[in-house]
Amino acid sequence: MKAFLAIVRQTITVSFRSGGGPLVGLIFFLSVVIVVPFGVGPDLNLLSRIGPAIIWIGALLATLLGLDRLFQDDRDDGSLDQLQMAGLPLEFVVLAKAAGHWIATGLPLVIAAPVFGLFLNLSTAAMGVLVLTLLVGTPALTLIGVIGGALMVAIRRGGMLVAVLVLPFAIPVLIFGVLAVSAIVVGPADSFGLPFMLLCATTLLAIVVGPVAGAGAIRAGRE
Repeated sequence: MKAFLAIVRQTITVSFRSGGGPLVGLIFFLSVVIVVPFGVGPDLNLLSRIGPAIIWIGALLATLLGLDRLFQDDRDDGSLDQLQMAGLPLEFVVLAKAAGHWIATGLPLVIAAPVFGLFLNLSTAAMGVLVLTLLVGTPALTLIGVIGGALMVAIRRGGMLVAVLVLPFAIPVLIFGVLAVSAIVVGPADSFGLPFMLLCATTLLAIVVGPVAGAGAIRAGRE
C-alpha cells in the first residue's frame, strides 16, 4: 500500500511540474464550455439540453492532457526498471499511475463542473447528477487513456496520437454519462437508472482491463 501511495504522489507531483496539472485541465475545460455557447447561440433552453454533452466532451478532452508523457518519462529515466526490480507488478504500477493522473486532472474537473454548469443554464438537480456521473465516469476515461499512454512506450510518439487511439473506446462512457444527465434535464427522470448503471459497469470493467492492457502495452514496448 505504501508503494502504491508513493507512485500516486509521484505522479501528481510530476503532473504539476510538467504543466499538465489541474490548472491547465480546468482552463481547457472552461474554454470548451465558454466557446460552444457562442456557436449555438444564446438560447438558454437549447444550452440546458446540450449542456451535459458539452461538459462531458470537455471532461473527456481535458482528461487526455498529459497522458502521452505518463510513462515515457519513467521509461527514459529508468524508473520503470527500478519499480520492476523492486518486485512491483506492472499492473500495480499502471493502476497507481492512473489514480495519480485522475486525482491531478479528473477530480478537479468533477469539483468545477457545477460552476461551469451555470454557464449552460443547468438546474440544481441536473448539476448534482452531472457531478455524480463525472465522479463515476471520469476514472473510466482515465483508465482508458492510460492504455493509450502505455502504447506510447512502444510507438515512441505522443501528442494527438493518444487522442486518436483513445477516443473510440471512450465513446461508451461519454454516451452513458450524457444519457444519465439528460434523463434529469429532458426527462423522463425514471430513465436515469439504466445509463447510470451501465456507466458504473463500464468503470468497473476499466478498472480490471485498464491496468492489464496498459501493463501489456508497456511490456511490448520494452521488448
